[in-house]
Amino acid sequence: MTTEIRLRLAVRDLTEADLPSCGWAGSPGHVRQLVHQIRRAEAGEVDYLAVCTPADHPVAVGGVDYTTAPGAGTLWQLGVHPALQSCGIGTVLIRAAEQRITARGLAVAELGVEESNPRARALYERLGYRPYGRAPDGWDVEDADGTLRRYETVCTLMRKTLA
Repeated sequence: MTTEIRLRLAVRDLTEADLPSCGWAGSPGHVRQLVHQIRRAEAGEVDYLAVCTPADHPVAVGGVDYTTAPGAGTLWQLGVHPALQSCGIGTVLIRAAEQRITARGLAVAELGVEESNPRARALYERLGYRPYGRAPDGWDVEDADGTLRRYETVCTLMRKTLA
């Protein structure tokens, strides 16, 4: 037996009040760092979005940085609650981010996807993103015991011209 459940999702700015319910989005250090991104959003440097359930709980988050690539919005830190991946929520998040980019008068969206993440790359390609290069990337990750380590990866750079 299969049961279908439909939820109305809302997209809004991420707030500090959301952070306690965002533990699924990354390490405790990453979630704490989101306060900095919220401050950057308040300053107009980025948009940091939350896709929320009718109970107003974030089930996806992600940002658009307007300072990384001149003339473009750069999508980054996109994530969907692991239990809800492959349900279309990532598409909702990306479409909302693209709307924010065009609202700023920009016509290009860019992102980097880890080469070890073919599912995410397939999503981006389905949404019209095309590869244009590769670049190393890295960030600090907090382990379960609280120690920081550097995570290094290679990303495929992708771009989409927005209507």
